Amino acid sequence: MARRLRPLLFAFLVIVFCSVLGGVFGPGLTGVSAATAGPEEDLKSSIKQFTKVYELVEKNFATPVKSDTGIYKGAIPGMLRTLDPHSNFFDPKDFQNLRDDQQGHYFGVGMTVGPRNGKTIVIAPFGGSPAYRAGLRPGDVILQVNDKHTDALSTQEIADLLKGPRGTKVQVVVGREGSDKPISFDIVRDEIPRYSVEQAFWLRPGIAYMKVSAFNQNTSGEMEDNLKRLGETNIKGLVLDLRENPGGLLNEGVAVAGHYLRKGEVVVSQHGRASAEKPYVARGSAYGQNYPMVVLVDPYSASAAEIVAGALQDHDRGWILGQNTFGKGLVQQVYELPDNTGLALTVAHYYTPSGRLIQRDYSHISFLDYYYGKRTDTKNPLDVKSTDSGRPVYGGDGITPDEKYEPKYNKFQKGLFQHDRFIFFTFVAKWFGAHPSTKLPKGWEPDNNVLNDFHEYLLKQQVSFAEGDWTENRTWLLQQLKREMYATAFSFEESQKVAAEADPEVLKAIDSMPEAKALLDKSKKLIVMRTNRDARP
Repeated sequence: MARRLRPLLFAFLVIVFCSVLGGVFGPGLTGVSAATAGPEEDLKSSIKQFTKVYELVEKNFATPVKSDTGIYKGAIPGMLRTLDPHSNFFDPKDFQNLRDDQQGHYFGVGMTVGPRNGKTIVIAPFGGSPAYRAGLRPGDVILQVNDKHTDALSTQEIADLLKGPRGTKVQVVVGREGSDKPISFDIVRDEIPRYSVEQAFWLRPGIAYMKVSAFNQNTSGEMEDNLKRLGETNIKGLVLDLRENPGGLLNEGVAVAGHYLRKGEVVVSQHGRASAEKPYVARGSAYGQNYPMVVLVDPYSASAAEIVAGALQDHDRGWILGQNTFGKGLVQQVYELPDNTGLALTVAHYYTPSGRLIQRDYSHISFLDYYYGKRTDTKNPLDVKSTDSGRPVYGGDGITPDEKYEPKYNKFQKGLFQHDRFIFFTFVAKWFGAHPSTKLPKGWEPDNNVLNDFHEYLLKQQVSFAEGDWTENRTWLLQQLKREMYATAFSFEESQKVAAEADPEVLKAIDSMPEAKALLDKSKKLIVMRTNRDARP
């Protein structure tokens, strides 16, 4: 018992010690009166109580206690939630996944899998990956990995089986639409890059689009490489898409924002109760300040994504379009613990260059409501700041966009998704199963034959709709079918490009480029005025 208990006590010690230093010691962790006992007595008492409880549970519980489920996923995470919603404990598997995400690569076959109707299916192979080269495609049902049948396995367990050292072989058996027998693929695992800059291409002559999905160790380098490939001097406007970006590494967020700001401008600052204010400044770049930018955000843009959006907004460098961001402005320090576990502990807060707080209030709502509850856009009148040009901006509820935009679906479109949110995905898998020898040419567009096939498929699925609605939504239907069919015919990456080119919010960003240019021109004039003023004797 002592060998298993030691790392748990060490984890608990780190949590309590750091919490005391930060002044956010969780309630209910000590039986010593806070009025008469100092932090040292609190700490000793808490550890003593935790140890006693764990010993009693391990000795007397009805079934043997497994540390990876009983304590790792129970007591310690529960204790952390009394501190704040973002401090987190990682068991060995989760900690390795965190490392993979931050490093921007892992070893495996290279595809996204997900649950569907009690099975695990291939969502999409990554372009050029071993899975892609082998011929796996969206909709394939994974029946067996090596000699292990998947009936009783979760999607995560199957994903873990697909991973492995580079150069090792794995056999994947799938069921496929149109095939009477299972299909077997022998795949050699390889290093799979996780590109955080998923897309970078020309939307219009002079208007570039860049999608940043996360901030890992390679993000700023990927951004620079893509800007070089496009030819940054040719950019007359940039749409920077940070929607659904959960954040990641602070230094990479600073580097990305810093490319578009002047050297020495503050990107973000952090400070806590026990730490001095620490600003992070831009390195600047030769061309990054020369073109207008529209930045897309939504409620799933968080952490480093909010740092980037907030910095560009405060310095009047980018026009922010979309919905209020998540509001995650807590600084986590990651500690490595014994047994390949880890701890992410909040140690400070992030503030935008104007001094507004990014973090939204979590003191009066539950953990579930914080993450999944309905958001209301509120402005904190006690945290109002100004951008460089004097525009008012508010803190405490994420980043509020300069221009609101929320995707809307009409009744017909909602009805399709409500019937089956995978309806286009499932149809395309069946379509390619019925046309196994069909090779779509580059630049392919869906025609009336494909549209009619989808019409018949909906009727067979007993999806009710009016023919007038079908005619009215014809363009939208063709766009959805093209996006989904490109994932199978070409690659997931090509399908995402097709989706971006037809995305109403991306098109709105193009229309909003004049506002971004006016903002940039005003910012440049202010810089000239300040430079002339500072140069006076």
